[in-house]
Amino acid sequence: MRPVHVFAVLASLTTLAGDIVYATELHGFLLGNYAARVTGDRRRPTSGDFLLGEERLQLKLSGSNEGGSVYFAKADFFHDEVAGQNDLDLREAYLSHSAGAFDFTVGRQILTWGVGDLLFINDVFPKDYTSLFSGRPMEYLKRGTTGFKTTLTTEIASADLIIMPFFEPNRLPGSDRFFFYDPFSSITNRVENRPRHDLANTELALRLYRPILEWDGALYAYRGFFRDPAMQLDSMTAPTQVTINYPKSSVYGASLQGNALGGVVSLEAGHLDSRDDNSGTNPLMPNSQTKYLVGHQRSLWTDFTAGLQYYGEYMHQYDSYLANVPAGFPSQDRLRHVLALRLTQLLKYQTWRLSWFSFYSPSDKDFYFIPETSYRVSDEFSVTMGGNVFGGAKETTSFGQFKRNNNVYVNMRYDF
Repeated sequence: MRPVHVFAVLASLTTLAGDIVYATELHGFLLGNYAARVTGDRRRPTSGDFLLGEERLQLKLSGSNEGGSVYFAKADFFHDEVAGQNDLDLREAYLSHSAGAFDFTVGRQILTWGVGDLLFINDVFPKDYTSLFSGRPMEYLKRGTTGFKTTLTTEIASADLIIMPFFEPNRLPGSDRFFFYDPFSSITNRVENRPRHDLANTELALRLYRPILEWDGALYAYRGFFRDPAMQLDSMTAPTQVTINYPKSSVYGASLQGNALGGVVSLEAGHLDSRDDNSGTNPLMPNSQTKYLVGHQRSLWTDFTAGLQYYGEYMHQYDSYLANVPAGFPSQDRLRHVLALRLTQLLKYQTWRLSWFSFYSPSDKDFYFIPETSYRVSDEFSVTMGGNVFGGAKETTSFGQFKRNNNVYVNMRYDF
């Protein structure tokens, strides 16, 4: 999207509000993001050692009126040094209105469901893993999605219904900047087939939530598509073309979160239904899965918190999947499980922040570590340094495939 389009959106929102807007705010920040691979691998992608080199200007405009209407827009103007181009990212732009027990929101929104920390079961909304793996601030992990959201609040329970007519996939690392496992790397003829913008392909997401004995409980349902792509071949014996598509999926789940064991306990589970491969016989398409998560977070001493999570994925129709895996093709385990640890220490009147986040999978025997240090120089200016460290016994597992991309990053941010 060109910058003029965003300015037109912002101007339109302000014009629509007219004289009835009683509160309008403009905020934002300047941000520099830089990340470089430190593995010394000579087989570099086209970007060289640098995964990230960019300068961003984010503007946030919001306003409200006495009638219960709100508008909000957030856009990033940035220069990508690695790609050598200027671009714009309209992260959010929506109108919201409250009427009695209902809240209505239409436009581009960033949505978050579930109780996991960087582990997602019922959070079915698009993510940007390129940002995570290259050290952008954590807020850039979530991508916006365009649609309609309505919230009903009652004394018994509350409900969110989200209608998303335009599919947004997860943004995954590309071969222009990252090394990763590609079983069909020799096939360069590739076609991406995203779901068409048809009414029949509209995604639906529903959440029901309420307190349960001083715990926050929620039920979830989703009908749409996998946000990570699957690969289909024109021939299993002598393929010449790879088609990248997004199979149909449904998710049904629940979560609980509350105070217990001296901290906060989180429980979440969900069943993922792979509607295009219920039999599990297509090894290139995801099987149905049951996912679950148990987490506990607590403060151990002043300004120090620790959080531990256990996450599992159980593959259904595993025997059918295993019987159809082509010879020489790596197979997945029936049960994949992951341990995640987050440690955070604040120092010197909370101007210093030391953090550690790690994933370790006993089943895949791979890991992903994110050490990070940030210093708030003033109320407006902060500096963050960190790293992304990958490893594993095999180059075909989720984290092990990225072990040639270990990198360090620096972020400098000025808020206004």
